[in-house]
Amino acid sequence: MAPFAPRTRAAAALRMKQIALDNQGRTIRRLRAQLATERRGLATMKKELEDTQVALEASHKVIAGLIEIGLSMSKRIEKMKFKKQLAKANHVECHQKFQSRIHEAKDSMQAQHLIIEALVDEKDSLLKTIQGLQEANNASAPFDGYWEEEPEEEEIEDIPLGEGEIDDENILV
Repeated sequence: MAPFAPRTRAAAALRMKQIALDNQGRTIRRLRAQLATERRGLATMKKELEDTQVALEASHKVIAGLIEIGLSMSKRIEKMKFKKQLAKANHVECHQKFQSRIHEAKDSMQAQHLIIEALVDEKDSLLKTIQGLQEANNASAPFDGYWEEEPEEEEIEDIPLGEGEIDDENILV
């Protein structure tokens, strides 16, 4: 039995090596399959990463555009605020000018009213003088003493600041 023992051992060892090689081959195939799966997953992740980067760049461009629009709108709003302040200042100035013109007109009307009253008083005095002279000369009276008074004019009211509308197109400054 001795001569077969080494062959059996050699065959057993060879068989063990063959089994080990078969196991290693299966392990290699399994690892290659896992590697291929991982590579496909990695390629998918790489594609997703590229898509995400493209979307991120587009998002950055959109954000930059929105920021630019926001800055432009802020400038426009500031310009509009400035124009509104100028319009308000012009409105106040025009209102004050109109008020001063109204006061001047009132003062002028009052002065004219006083002059008219003085003229009416002077006319009455002249009529009395004429009547006295006519009575002294026994002439007929040209006036019957009745003089029609002019109706009093209505007063112009002050327009308070902020009330009413001023048409900016028709204002001459």
